[in-house]
Amino acid sequence: MERKINWFGLAAGITTLVLLVVSVFMPWWMLIVGNNFVNIYASPIVTNFGLYGAQFNLPLIWAWNLSNILLFTAGGIIMLIYSIFPTKAYSQDLLSFSYKKPLYALVSFVVGLVIIVVAAGFFDVNVPLMGSEKVTFSMPSFIPISASITSSVTATFMLPFYLAIAAAVLCVAARLYHSRLNSTSKNSKPIPIETSSAFTI
Repeated sequence: MERKINWFGLAAGITTLVLLVVSVFMPWWMLIVGNNFVNIYASPIVTNFGLYGAQFNLPLIWAWNLSNILLFTAGGIIMLIYSIFPTKAYSQDLLSFSYKKPLYALVSFVVGLVIIVVAAGFFDVNVPLMGSEKVTFSMPSFIPISASITSSVTATFMLPFYLAIAAAVLCVAARLYHSRLNSTSKNSKPIPIETSSAFTI
C-alpha cells in the first residue's frame, strides 16, 4: 500500500525550522535612526534595541522571544511528524497544534508593528514601516519646551519576514490538503464482503 504524505506539511515543517535558524541571526524588521544613533532589530525570535551603538534587550520581550523559539521548534518538528503520518488517528491533533504557529506569529508581529507606528504618530513622529524618510522628533505638545531634531529614519522588512509568510502559507495549505488526504483514504478503503453462516435446505 502506498504511503500517503502531506507534502505541503513537509515543506511547511522544513520552512518553519529554517525560519527559526535564520531568525536567530537576522531580524524580521529593522529600524535605524540617523547614523545608527538608534536601531531596532525585531522578530518573534530575537529582538534587540540599540542606542549609541550599545545593544540591549528587555526582560519581558526576551521571555516572549524564548517562548516563540520553543513554540517554533515544537511546531516545526510536530508538523514533520504529522506530514509523514497524515492519516493516523492522532494526525488531526498534531496538525491543529503545529500549523497555527507561524501564522499566529506573523499576524501578531505585523499587528504589533502597526500599533507601534500608530502610537508614535500620537507624538507627531511618523515612523515608516518600510522605506526611508526624514522624521522630525519634537517634544510633545503638553511639554512647554520647544525643541526638535530632524533625522533620517530607515525601516525595512528583512528576508526572514518573507520566509515567515512562505511558512504560514504552506501551513495553511497543509491544513487544506489534510481534508483531501483523509477523504481519499476513506474512499480507498476496501468494502468488506459479508458472508452468511446460515445454510438453507
